[in-house]
Amino acid sequence: MQTLKGHQRKHLRGLAHGIKPHAMIGQKGLSPAVIEAINEALDAHELIKVKFLDFKEKDQKKVAAGTIENETGCELVGMIGHMAIFYRQHPDPEKQKVKLL
Repeated sequence: MQTLKGHQRKHLRGLAHGIKPHAMIGQKGLSPAVIEAINEALDAHELIKVKFLDFKEKDQKKVAAGTIENETGCELVGMIGHMAIFYRQHPDPEKQKVKLL
């Protein structure tokens, strides 16, 4: 997948505004089960939110977001507070729900 441009990120952040978090990362951090849940949510929805419950430090959230990006092949759209927004385009054009500008 190509990297997102600035205006595409802004558009995706706007679309994600009304979405509830699909995964929550707590005390145990990024377990394989959480990564799998995020992967399945990306397959189903393309654009998801992940909430960090116990990661209060910005550096911890950046490391966790980077791990999610590497493990699932998605891209971090933005991080607002304790909420991260991820996007991965569905490989099948007929199943793509989000249209990039």
